[in-house]
Amino acid sequence: MNNLKRMILSAAGISILFCGCGNNVERADNGESAIVESTTVSTEASEAESTSSDSTDAASEEIKELPSASQEESTEGTSEHEDVTSPQESDDGTSLSVKAVMEEMSLREKVCQMFIVTPEQLTGYGCVTYGDSVVQRSFMDIPVGGIILFAQNLEYQEQTSQLISACQDYAEESCGIGLFVSVDEEGGTVARAAQKLGTTSFSDMSYYGVQNDPEQAYNIGSTIGRDLSAIGFNVDFAPVADVNLNSGNELGNRIFSSDPEIVSDMTANVVMGLQDQGVCATLKHFPGLGAADGNTHYDNSVYIYRTLDELREAEFVAFSGGIEAGADFVMVGHQKISGVGDDLPSDLSYTVVTTLLRDELGFEGIAVTDAQQMNTIAGVYGSGEAAVRSVEAGIDIILMPADIRSAVDAVCYAVEEGRLTEERIDDSVLRILNQKAELGILGIQE
Repeated sequence: MNNLKRMILSAAGISILFCGCGNNVERADNGESAIVESTTVSTEASEAESTSSDSTDAASEEIKELPSASQEESTEGTSEHEDVTSPQESDDGTSLSVKAVMEEMSLREKVCQMFIVTPEQLTGYGCVTYGDSVVQRSFMDIPVGGIILFAQNLEYQEQTSQLISACQDYAEESCGIGLFVSVDEEGGTVARAAQKLGTTSFSDMSYYGVQNDPEQAYNIGSTIGRDLSAIGFNVDFAPVADVNLNSGNELGNRIFSSDPEIVSDMTANVVMGLQDQGVCATLKHFPGLGAADGNTHYDNSVYIYRTLDELREAEFVAFSGGIEAGADFVMVGHQKISGVGDDLPSDLSYTVVTTLLRDELGFEGIAVTDAQQMNTIAGVYGSGEAAVRSVEAGIDIILMPADIRSAVDAVCYAVEEGRLTEERIDDSVLRILNQKAELGILGIQE
Protein backbone atom coordinates (compact mmCIF):
# COMPACT_ATOMS: atom_id res chain seq x y z
CA MET A 1 0.00 0.00 0.00
CA ASN A 2 1.07 3.63 -0.53
CA ASN A 3 3.31 4.79 2.32
CA LEU A 4 1.52 8.11 2.34
CA LYS A 5 -1.51 6.49 3.89
CA ARG A 6 0.51 5.77 7.04
CA MET A 7 0.95 9.50 7.68
CA ILE A 8 -1.48 10.49 10.41
CA LEU A 9 -1.61 14.18 11.20
CA SER A 10 -2.72 15.59 14.51
CA ALA A 11 -5.92 17.49 13.89
CA ALA A 12 -8.03 16.86 17.01
CA GLY A 13 -10.51 19.32 18.38
CA ILE A 14 -11.56 20.91 15.10
CA SER A 15 -15.23 21.89 14.94
CA ILE A 16 -17.29 23.42 12.22
CA LEU A 17 -19.18 26.57 11.33
CA PHE A 18 -21.00 26.33 8.04
CA CYS A 19 -21.01 29.48 5.95
CA GLY A 20 -21.46 30.34 2.32
CA CYS A 21 -18.19 30.93 0.50
CA GLY A 22 -14.88 29.37 -0.47
CA ASN A 23 -12.73 27.21 1.76
CA ASN A 24 -13.56 29.45 4.69
CA VAL A 25 -11.53 28.75 7.82
CA GLU A 26 -13.87 30.09 10.49
CA ARG A 27 -14.58 27.60 13.27
CA ALA A 28 -17.20 27.41 15.99
CA ASP A 29 -16.19 27.54 19.64
CA ASN A 30 -19.15 25.69 21.06
CA GLY A 31 -18.19 22.26 19.80
CA GLU A 32 -20.55 19.53 18.65
CA SER A 33 -23.77 21.51 19.10
CA ALA A 34 -22.62 23.97 16.44
CA ILE A 35 -22.33 21.12 13.95
CA VAL A 36 -25.82 19.86 14.66
CA GLU A 37 -27.48 23.24 14.41
CA SER A 38 -25.69 24.67 11.42
CA THR A 39 -25.65 21.50 9.34
CA THR A 40 -29.36 21.05 9.89
CA VAL A 41 -30.05 24.63 8.87
CA SER A 42 -28.00 24.16 5.69
CA THR A 43 -29.78 20.92 4.87
CA GLU A 44 -33.26 22.18 5.56
CA ALA A 45 -32.67 25.43 3.68
CA SER A 46 -31.66 23.45 0.62
CA GLU A 47 -34.67 21.16 0.91
CA ALA A 48 -36.96 24.15 1.19
CA GLU A 49 -36.00 25.37 -2.28
CA SER A 50 -38.72 24.46 -4.77
CA THR A 51 -38.36 23.69 -8.44
CA SER A 52 -39.42 26.69 -10.54
CA SER A 53 -42.65 26.41 -12.50
CA ASP A 54 -40.85 26.76 -15.82
CA SER A 55 -38.29 24.05 -15.15
CA THR A 56 -37.85 21.24 -17.63
CA ASP A 57 -40.10 18.25 -16.97
CA ALA A 58 -37.92 15.77 -18.78
CA ALA A 59 -39.88 12.76 -17.62
CA SER A 60 -42.79 13.63 -19.88
CA GLU A 61 -40.58 14.60 -22.82
CA GLU A 62 -38.61 11.43 -23.35
CA ILE A 63 -39.67 8.01 -22.11
CA LYS A 64 -37.17 5.21 -22.41
CA GLU A 65 -38.25 1.61 -22.77
CA LEU A 66 -37.56 -0.58 -19.80
CA PRO A 67 -34.95 -3.27 -20.30
CA SER A 68 -36.45 -6.73 -20.59
CA ALA A 69 -35.15 -10.25 -20.61
CA SER A 70 -35.52 -10.36 -24.38
CA GLN A 71 -33.12 -7.42 -24.70
CA GLU A 72 -30.29 -9.12 -22.85
CA GLU A 73 -27.15 -9.68 -24.86
CA SER A 74 -26.67 -13.16 -26.21
CA THR A 75 -23.77 -15.15 -24.85
CA GLU A 76 -23.46 -17.24 -27.99
CA GLY A 77 -20.06 -17.14 -29.58
CA THR A 78 -18.30 -16.01 -26.45
CA SER A 79 -14.66 -17.02 -26.48
CA GLU A 80 -13.68 -19.63 -23.95
CA HIS A 81 -10.64 -17.48 -23.19
CA GLU A 82 -12.55 -14.30 -22.35
CA ASP A 83 -12.63 -15.04 -18.63
CA VAL A 84 -8.83 -15.05 -18.40
CA THR A 85 -8.85 -11.37 -17.41
CA SER A 86 -11.85 -11.66 -15.09
CA PRO A 87 -11.16 -11.16 -11.38
CA GLN A 88 -10.60 -14.38 -9.50
CA GLU A 89 -13.00 -15.03 -6.67
CA SER A 90 -12.66 -16.74 -3.31
CA ASP A 91 -15.09 -19.40 -2.12
CA ASP A 92 -17.51 -16.77 -0.76
CA GLY A 93 -17.66 -14.95 -4.10
CA THR A 94 -15.46 -12.04 -3.03
CA SER A 95 -12.78 -10.82 -5.43
CA LEU A 96 -9.35 -12.00 -4.32
CA SER A 97 -8.06 -8.52 -5.15
CA VAL A 98 -10.58 -6.98 -2.75
CA LYS A 99 -9.50 -9.35 -0.01
CA ALA A 100 -5.86 -8.59 -0.76
CA VAL A 101 -6.53 -4.86 -0.35
CA MET A 102 -8.32 -5.41 2.93
CA GLU A 103 -5.55 -7.57 4.32
CA GLU A 104 -3.17 -4.62 3.91
CA MET A 105 -5.45 -2.23 5.78
CA SER A 106 -5.07 -1.31 9.42
CA LEU A 107 -8.08 -1.48 11.74
CA ARG A 108 -8.37 2.32 11.69
CA GLU A 109 -8.28 2.44 7.89
CA LYS A 110 -11.05 -0.14 7.73
CA VAL A 111 -13.17 1.74 10.25
CA CYS A 112 -12.69 5.01 8.37
CA GLN A 113 -14.13 3.35 5.25
CA MET A 114 -17.39 3.01 7.20
CA PHE A 115 -18.07 6.76 7.22
CA ILE A 116 -19.44 9.28 4.74
CA VAL A 117 -19.02 12.91 5.83
CA THR A 118 -19.05 16.44 4.48
CA PRO A 119 -15.72 17.98 3.40
CA GLU A 120 -16.23 20.52 6.19
CA GLN A 121 -16.30 17.80 8.82
CA LEU A 122 -12.88 16.66 7.66
CA THR A 123 -11.22 20.03 7.31
CA GLY A 124 -12.79 22.34 9.87
CA TYR A 125 -13.47 24.80 7.06
CA GLY A 126 -16.80 26.59 7.06
CA CYS A 127 -17.38 25.74 3.40
CA VAL A 128 -15.36 23.70 0.90
CA THR A 129 -15.68 24.41 -2.81
CA TYR A 130 -12.23 23.35 -4.07
CA GLY A 131 -9.38 21.05 -3.10
CA ASP A 132 -6.32 22.48 -1.38
CA SER A 133 -3.50 21.29 0.87
CA VAL A 134 -5.73 21.33 3.97
CA VAL A 135 -8.32 19.14 2.26
CA GLN A 136 -5.51 16.85 1.12
CA ARG A 137 -4.02 16.52 4.62
CA SER A 138 -7.48 15.87 6.05
CA PHE A 139 -7.85 12.73 3.95
CA MET A 140 -4.45 11.59 5.24
CA ASP A 141 -5.72 12.11 8.78
CA ILE A 142 -9.08 10.41 8.31
CA PRO A 143 -9.28 8.33 5.09
CA VAL A 144 -13.08 8.14 5.06
CA GLY A 145 -15.00 5.97 2.65
CA GLY A 146 -17.02 8.77 1.16
CA ILE A 147 -18.15 12.37 1.11
CA ILE A 148 -21.52 14.04 0.69
CA LEU A 149 -21.90 17.40 -1.01
CA PHE A 150 -24.65 19.91 -0.23
CA ALA A 151 -25.84 23.03 -2.00
CA GLN A 152 -23.12 25.18 -0.45
CA ASN A 153 -20.42 23.04 -2.09
CA LEU A 154 -21.89 23.40 -5.57
CA GLU A 155 -21.22 26.54 -7.65
CA TYR A 156 -21.18 25.34 -11.26
CA GLN A 157 -20.60 22.01 -12.95
CA GLU A 158 -16.91 22.39 -13.79
CA GLN A 159 -16.11 23.58 -10.27
CA THR A 160 -17.99 20.63 -8.76
CA SER A 161 -16.24 18.14 -11.04
CA GLN A 162 -12.86 19.60 -10.08
CA LEU A 163 -13.71 19.39 -6.36
CA ILE A 164 -14.79 15.76 -6.72
CA SER A 165 -11.71 14.87 -8.78
CA ALA A 166 -9.39 16.47 -6.22
CA CYS A 167 -11.04 14.59 -3.35
CA GLN A 168 -10.80 11.31 -5.28
CA ASP A 169 -7.08 11.94 -5.86
CA TYR A 170 -6.50 12.76 -2.19
CA ALA A 171 -8.36 9.63 -1.06
CA GLU A 172 -6.32 7.38 -3.34
CA GLU A 173 -3.10 9.02 -2.13
CA SER A 174 -4.10 8.38 1.48
CA CYS A 175 -5.14 4.73 1.28
CA GLY A 176 -5.30 3.63 -2.35
CA ILE A 177 -9.11 3.51 -2.32
CA GLY A 178 -11.51 5.91 -4.04
CA LEU A 179 -14.55 7.60 -2.56
CA PHE A 180 -18.27 7.21 -2.62
CA VAL A 181 -19.27 10.74 -3.69
CA SER A 182 -22.90 11.25 -2.73
CA VAL A 183 -25.65 13.82 -3.02
CA ASP A 184 -29.37 14.12 -2.26
CA GLU A 185 -30.92 14.29 -5.72
CA GLU A 186 -34.49 13.06 -5.45
CA GLY A 187 -36.02 15.51 -7.90
CA GLY A 188 -38.56 18.11 -6.88
CA THR A 189 -37.75 20.13 -3.77
CA VAL A 190 -34.70 18.03 -2.83
CA ALA A 191 -32.44 18.37 -5.85
CA ARG A 192 -29.06 19.95 -5.07
CA ALA A 193 -27.62 19.51 -8.57
CA ALA A 194 -30.73 20.70 -10.41
CA GLN A 195 -31.04 23.77 -8.20
CA LYS A 196 -27.37 24.75 -8.11
CA LEU A 197 -25.78 23.22 -11.22
CA GLY A 198 -28.58 23.39 -13.76
CA THR A 199 -29.03 19.68 -14.30
CA THR A 200 -32.42 18.31 -15.34
CA SER A 201 -35.30 19.37 -13.07
CA PHE A 202 -38.32 17.30 -12.14
CA SER A 203 -41.50 17.82 -10.18
CA ASP A 204 -42.01 16.33 -6.71
CA MET A 205 -42.33 12.56 -6.79
CA SER A 206 -45.99 12.69 -5.67
CA TYR A 207 -46.78 14.16 -9.10
CA TYR A 208 -45.38 11.08 -10.85
CA GLY A 209 -46.94 8.74 -8.31
CA VAL A 210 -50.38 9.89 -9.40
CA GLN A 211 -49.48 9.05 -12.99
CA ASN A 212 -48.16 5.65 -11.87
CA ASP A 213 -46.02 5.12 -14.97
CA PRO A 214 -43.04 2.82 -14.29
CA GLU A 215 -41.39 3.75 -17.60
CA GLN A 216 -41.54 7.38 -16.61
CA ALA A 217 -39.95 6.47 -13.26
CA TYR A 218 -37.15 4.64 -15.07
CA ASN A 219 -36.57 7.71 -17.23
CA ILE A 220 -36.37 9.94 -14.15
CA GLY A 221 -33.74 7.69 -12.59
CA SER A 222 -31.79 7.34 -15.83
CA THR A 223 -31.77 11.09 -16.47
CA ILE A 224 -30.68 11.96 -12.94
CA GLY A 225 -28.07 9.21 -13.04
CA ARG A 226 -26.67 10.43 -16.36
CA ASP A 227 -26.45 14.02 -15.07
CA LEU A 228 -24.81 13.06 -11.78
CA SER A 229 -22.35 10.61 -13.33
CA ALA A 230 -21.15 13.24 -15.83
CA ILE A 231 -20.20 15.51 -12.90
CA GLY A 232 -18.49 12.77 -10.89
CA PHE A 233 -21.09 11.61 -8.36
CA ASN A 234 -21.45 7.86 -7.91
CA VAL A 235 -24.06 7.61 -5.11
CA ASP A 236 -27.49 9.21 -5.01
CA PHE A 237 -29.40 9.21 -1.74
CA ALA A 238 -32.66 8.55 -3.59
CA PRO A 239 -35.34 7.39 -4.22
CA VAL A 240 -37.70 7.89 -1.28
CA ALA A 241 -39.41 4.54 -0.71
CA ASP A 242 -41.64 5.64 2.16
CA VAL A 243 -45.42 5.29 1.98
CA ASN A 244 -47.52 8.39 2.65
CA LEU A 245 -49.57 7.13 5.59
CA ASN A 246 -49.73 10.26 7.76
CA SER A 247 -50.27 13.75 6.39
CA GLY A 248 -48.12 15.12 9.22
CA ASN A 249 -44.93 13.30 8.19
CA GLU A 250 -41.83 15.37 7.40
CA LEU A 251 -41.53 14.16 3.80
CA GLY A 252 -44.78 15.27 2.22
CA ASN A 253 -44.71 15.44 -1.58
CA ARG A 254 -41.30 13.77 -1.69
CA ILE A 255 -43.23 10.46 -1.37
CA PHE A 256 -44.66 8.81 -4.49
CA SER A 257 -47.93 7.59 -3.04
CA SER A 258 -50.02 6.29 -0.16
CA ASP A 259 -50.32 3.03 -2.11
CA PRO A 260 -47.39 0.74 -1.27
CA GLU A 261 -47.65 -1.11 -4.59
CA ILE A 262 -47.27 2.14 -6.52
CA VAL A 263 -44.29 3.15 -4.35
CA SER A 264 -42.77 -0.28 -4.92
CA ASP A 265 -43.07 -0.12 -8.71
CA MET A 266 -41.97 3.50 -9.05
CA THR A 267 -38.96 3.26 -6.76
CA ALA A 268 -37.85 -0.02 -8.36
CA ASN A 269 -37.71 1.67 -11.74
CA VAL A 270 -35.93 4.76 -10.44
CA VAL A 271 -33.35 2.39 -8.92
CA MET A 272 -32.83 0.63 -12.25
CA GLY A 273 -32.57 3.92 -14.11
CA LEU A 274 -29.95 5.34 -11.74
CA GLN A 275 -27.85 2.21 -11.60
CA ASP A 276 -27.92 1.69 -15.35
CA GLN A 277 -26.03 5.00 -15.48
CA GLY A 278 -23.41 3.85 -12.96
CA VAL A 279 -24.84 5.70 -9.95
CA CYS A 280 -25.71 3.72 -6.82
CA ALA A 281 -29.33 4.16 -5.74
CA THR A 282 -30.39 4.43 -2.09
CA LEU A 283 -33.81 3.45 -0.81
CA LYS A 284 -34.83 5.60 2.15
CA HIS A 285 -35.88 5.88 5.02
CA PHE A 286 -36.22 2.24 6.19
CA PRO A 287 -38.36 0.92 7.82
CA GLY A 288 -40.48 3.89 6.76
CA LEU A 289 -41.08 7.50 7.84
CA GLY A 290 -44.42 7.94 6.11
CA ALA A 291 -46.48 7.13 9.21
CA ALA A 292 -44.57 9.56 11.45
CA ASP A 293 -45.81 12.91 12.70
CA GLY A 294 -42.49 14.20 14.07
CA ASN A 295 -39.20 15.43 12.61
CA THR A 296 -35.94 13.54 13.14
CA HIS A 297 -33.90 16.68 12.46
CA TYR A 298 -35.11 18.50 15.57
CA ASP A 299 -37.03 16.19 17.90
CA ASN A 300 -35.34 14.12 20.61
CA SER A 301 -37.36 11.13 19.50
CA VAL A 302 -39.72 10.24 16.66
CA TYR A 303 -41.98 7.35 17.65
CA ILE A 304 -44.18 5.51 15.14
CA TYR A 305 -46.98 3.28 16.36
CA ARG A 306 -46.87 0.43 13.84
CA THR A 307 -47.03 -3.30 14.44
CA LEU A 308 -44.78 -5.61 12.46
CA ASP A 309 -47.81 -6.91 10.59
CA GLU A 310 -48.72 -3.34 9.59
CA LEU A 311 -45.17 -2.75 8.39
CA ARG A 312 -45.28 -5.95 6.35
CA GLU A 313 -48.56 -4.91 4.70
CA ALA A 314 -47.35 -1.45 3.64
CA GLU A 315 -43.80 -0.23 4.21
CA PHE A 316 -42.10 -3.58 3.51
CA VAL A 317 -44.07 -3.96 0.27
CA ALA A 318 -42.76 -0.58 -0.87
CA PHE A 319 -39.13 -1.24 0.05
CA SER A 320 -39.18 -4.76 -1.40
CA GLY A 321 -39.63 -3.41 -4.91
CA GLY A 322 -36.37 -1.48 -4.83
CA ILE A 323 -34.53 -4.26 -3.02
CA GLU A 324 -35.60 -6.81 -5.64
CA ALA A 325 -34.53 -4.35 -8.35
CA GLY A 326 -31.01 -4.52 -6.90
CA ALA A 327 -30.66 -1.25 -4.97
CA ASP A 328 -27.03 -0.87 -3.88
CA PHE A 329 -27.84 1.07 -0.69
CA VAL A 330 -30.66 1.25 1.84
CA MET A 331 -30.75 4.20 4.24
CA VAL A 332 -32.06 3.37 7.71
CA GLY A 333 -33.79 6.22 9.54
CA HIS A 334 -33.80 7.39 13.15
CA GLN A 335 -37.47 6.64 13.89
CA LYS A 336 -38.48 4.27 16.67
CA ILE A 337 -41.12 1.67 15.77
CA SER A 338 -43.46 0.38 18.47
CA GLY A 339 -43.71 -3.10 16.95
CA VAL A 340 -39.93 -3.60 17.09
CA GLY A 341 -40.01 -3.43 20.88
CA ASP A 342 -36.46 -2.25 21.66
CA ASP A 343 -37.17 1.51 21.95
CA LEU A 344 -34.16 2.34 19.77
CA PRO A 345 -33.80 4.54 16.70
CA SER A 346 -33.98 2.20 13.73
CA ASP A 347 -30.35 2.70 12.66
CA LEU A 348 -29.22 1.61 16.15
CA SER A 349 -31.55 -1.40 16.23
CA TYR A 350 -30.28 -4.91 15.48
CA THR A 351 -33.88 -6.03 14.99
CA VAL A 352 -34.51 -3.41 12.30
CA VAL A 353 -31.19 -3.61 10.45
CA THR A 354 -30.34 -7.30 10.69
CA THR A 355 -33.51 -9.23 11.56
CA LEU A 356 -35.88 -7.25 9.33
CA LEU A 357 -33.86 -5.58 6.56
CA ARG A 358 -31.23 -8.28 6.06
CA ASP A 359 -32.93 -11.52 7.10
CA GLU A 360 -36.59 -10.91 6.30
CA LEU A 361 -36.36 -8.61 3.27
CA GLY A 362 -33.18 -10.21 1.96
CA PHE A 363 -31.17 -7.03 1.44
CA GLU A 364 -27.51 -7.85 0.76
CA GLY A 365 -26.18 -4.42 -0.16
CA ILE A 366 -24.85 -1.53 1.89
CA ALA A 367 -26.91 -0.35 4.87
CA VAL A 368 -26.25 3.33 5.63
CA THR A 369 -27.66 5.45 8.44
CA ASP A 370 -29.48 8.70 7.92
CA ALA A 371 -27.34 11.71 8.90
CA GLN A 372 -26.37 11.18 12.54
CA GLN A 373 -25.86 14.86 13.26
CA MET A 374 -29.66 15.03 13.50
CA ASN A 375 -30.95 15.69 16.99
CA THR A 376 -32.57 12.27 17.46
CA ILE A 377 -29.03 10.83 17.44
CA ALA A 378 -26.47 13.56 18.23
CA GLY A 379 -28.64 15.16 20.90
CA VAL A 380 -29.32 11.87 22.70
CA TYR A 381 -26.47 9.39 22.16
CA GLY A 382 -23.45 11.40 21.03
CA SER A 383 -21.26 10.60 18.05
CA GLY A 384 -19.14 7.78 19.46
CA GLU A 385 -21.81 5.70 21.17
CA ALA A 386 -24.20 6.11 18.23
CA ALA A 387 -21.55 4.90 15.78
CA VAL A 388 -20.76 1.82 17.88
CA ARG A 389 -24.42 0.96 18.32
CA SER A 390 -24.97 1.35 14.58
CA VAL A 391 -22.21 -1.15 13.81
CA GLU A 392 -23.60 -3.53 16.44
CA ALA A 393 -26.97 -3.28 14.70
CA GLY A 394 -25.47 -4.29 11.35
CA ILE A 395 -24.99 -0.90 9.68
CA ASP A 396 -22.16 -0.68 7.12
CA ILE A 397 -21.77 3.09 6.78
CA ILE A 398 -22.45 5.89 9.27
CA LEU A 399 -23.49 9.10 7.55
CA MET A 400 -22.37 12.44 8.96
CA PRO A 401 -21.76 11.84 12.66
CA ALA A 402 -21.62 15.16 14.49
CA ASP A 403 -17.96 14.51 15.40
CA ILE A 404 -16.16 12.25 12.93
CA ARG A 405 -13.01 11.85 15.03
CA SER A 406 -14.94 10.78 18.11
CA ALA A 407 -16.97 8.34 16.04
CA VAL A 408 -13.93 6.70 14.42
CA ASP A 409 -12.07 6.50 17.72
CA ALA A 410 -15.08 4.98 19.48
CA VAL A 411 -15.51 2.19 16.91
CA CYS A 412 -11.77 1.39 17.00
CA TYR A 413 -11.81 1.32 20.79
CA ALA A 414 -14.90 -0.92 20.79
CA VAL A 415 -12.94 -3.46 18.73
CA GLU A 416 -9.86 -3.19 20.92
CA GLU A 417 -11.86 -3.74 24.12
CA GLY A 418 -13.90 -6.61 22.64
CA ARG A 419 -17.30 -4.95 22.38
CA LEU A 420 -17.06 -5.34 18.58
CA THR A 421 -15.06 -7.94 16.70
CA GLU A 422 -12.78 -7.14 13.80
CA GLU A 423 -14.68 -9.79 11.84
CA ARG A 424 -17.79 -7.63 12.20
CA ILE A 425 -15.86 -4.66 10.77
CA ASP A 426 -14.58 -6.85 7.94
CA ASP A 427 -18.12 -7.85 6.97
CA SER A 428 -19.02 -4.23 6.26
CA VAL A 429 -15.70 -3.30 4.67
CA LEU A 430 -15.99 -6.22 2.24
CA ARG A 431 -19.39 -4.93 1.13
CA ILE A 432 -17.97 -1.43 0.72
CA LEU A 433 -14.87 -2.51 -1.20
CA ASN A 434 -16.83 -4.88 -3.44
CA GLN A 435 -19.15 -2.03 -4.39
CA LYS A 436 -16.19 0.26 -5.03
CA ALA A 437 -14.60 -2.41 -7.21
CA GLU A 438 -17.81 -2.50 -9.29
CA LEU A 439 -17.63 1.30 -9.63
CA GLY A 440 -13.95 1.10 -10.65
CA ILE A 441 -12.69 3.20 -7.73
CA LEU A 442 -10.86 0.61 -5.68
CA GLY A 443 -7.48 1.65 -7.06
CA ILE A 444 -6.41 -1.89 -7.95
CA GLN A 445 -5.73 -3.76 -11.16
CA GLU A 446 -7.53 -7.06 -11.44
